[in-house]
Amino acid sequence: MSELTEVPPAVEESTDPFRFITDHSHLHGAFGEDKFGAIAERIALFFGTPTYIIVQTVIVFFWVLLNALGVAFAWDAYPFVFLNLAFSLQAAYAAPLILLAQTRSAEREKHAEEAAALHRDEVANQNVMMLNENTALTGETHKLASEVKRLTEEIKTLTERVEAAVLKGSA
Repeated sequence: MSELTEVPPAVEESTDPFRFITDHSHLHGAFGEDKFGAIAERIALFFGTPTYIIVQTVIVFFWVLLNALGVAFAWDAYPFVFLNLAFSLQAAYAAPLILLAQTRSAEREKHAEEAAALHRDEVANQNVMMLNENTALTGETHKLASEVKRLTEEIKTLTERVEAAVLKGSA
């Protein structure tokens, strides 16, 4: 096998499809790997869902309705101070959780883009290498074609000489 058709060692070693992201495998959830971190991240991700908005709207609607109508006893009469306190408390926890999740997500996206850039560079380098190999093979093919043409012409010349000698000898 000629050296032009052999697979370069660099290509043989780089067959792992995850080779660009393994350097970033230490990146984990926004709040760590423990149970608290997992729960905190799920809560942070839940805050932006339609389910959360619908559930919160239903709770607020019934809170206001029950307190405005004075059903049973009005535990939070207008201007709904406890409801405002509950919203403030929820916002005090939701905002940092969401910001932490976004920060860690941005870090993961940054590392994913770096891995994609490395992959694009490797593919570009492989393309350049294959183009160079193709150019070299095309040059070799051209040389061989020229040699075949030269040998064909030489055979033609020798054949003509032999035919001339045979005709001369038979005459």
